[in-house]
Amino acid sequence: MPATLHTERIRAIDWLRGIAVLFMVQCHALVLLQPELRVSSLARALLRIDGLVAPAFILAAGFALALLQVRSAAQGQRQQRLGRNLKRIAEVLAVATLVNWMWFPLLREPRWLARMDILHCVGLCLLLVLPATAGLARRPRVLRAIALALALGLFGLAPLGEAVTGPWAYVLNKSTGAVFPLLPWLGYAWLGVYTGAVAGEQGRAGLRRALLLLVALGAAGWLASDALRALYPPHRFHVTNPAEAALRWTWVCLGLLALLAVEARLPAQAPASRTRRFLELFGTSSLSAYFFHEALLYYRVFGLSFEVFWRDRSGWLQYGALTVLLILMTAGLCVGVDRVQRAWRGYRAPRRAEARLGQAR
Repeated sequence: MPATLHTERIRAIDWLRGIAVLFMVQCHALVLLQPELRVSSLARALLRIDGLVAPAFILAAGFALALLQVRSAAQGQRQQRLGRNLKRIAEVLAVATLVNWMWFPLLREPRWLARMDILHCVGLCLLLVLPATAGLARRPRVLRAIALALALGLFGLAPLGEAVTGPWAYVLNKSTGAVFPLLPWLGYAWLGVYTGAVAGEQGRAGLRRALLLLVALGAAGWLASDALRALYPPHRFHVTNPAEAALRWTWVCLGLLALLAVEARLPAQAPASRTRRFLELFGTSSLSAYFFHEALLYYRVFGLSFEVFWRDRSGWLQYGALTVLLILMTAGLCVGVDRVQRAWRGYRAPRRAEARLGQAR
């Protein structure tokens, strides 16, 4: 494996996450529109695009996990990477709980802790794929084969998961109020592991081939929509049917291929443009962006809440202006948190070095 593959950053995946953040904010800001506008043809078109946000996020999360595990294993640093992965997953689940606390009275009704929203789904998906990803990081060909098989298998089982009852229903379907249950969303995490393992072993060229394979599989799945609909008992076709999942991952993979093509055209030492820095800010701070835009939109922060002031009151022009304002305010808060984190790491680094030197003596 070429040494450069262990260190180079695939920025296209950051851009994919950044674009997904922008559409996520736009989607959630639709509550500001007047009710009659939310059922217009333009709103429906936006919602169809917004339906790709969760698959993009979850696939990108699985991709990053597998890519870094494979690279770390090749460098003999698998255990260190595993610890950082566990810390990151804990952060995702902690923010997920914090967001639920913003929405629901968790102290009076702790049952809301079990409500699966997108961050809970991302955190649990990463927790479930981590053991196999870490265990097989030194054998990326085996890892990618298993990951692809598990992804397709989970998509195939998703319609049947709607019939699950009892405790498992809290995480497998929407019957208990889960917004993003594990079925079918865990399948996208395994697709991310598949593509990340390929990229870790074969670089961008291998990643492009893997994405083209997924596009071909996705097109075949969508062409088989009628057969796949008839294969299962009555179910929510546009939520759990494998044909719908195939359509979503096809569009996500096509988008990632386009971003890889743009990245390949950039000179290696070219300074980042403002647009690129903006996308990469959201791509590398997606967890902060999720929390801050939710807080600004729905929760009173220093008396400000977009929902309180403008819910159901905006025409398209005002909605667009408020969405841009919400994005810019979220970006500003993300920049602030990033600077604080960098300052903290700069403060801690010398002390850690001194501690290690003292232990060596």
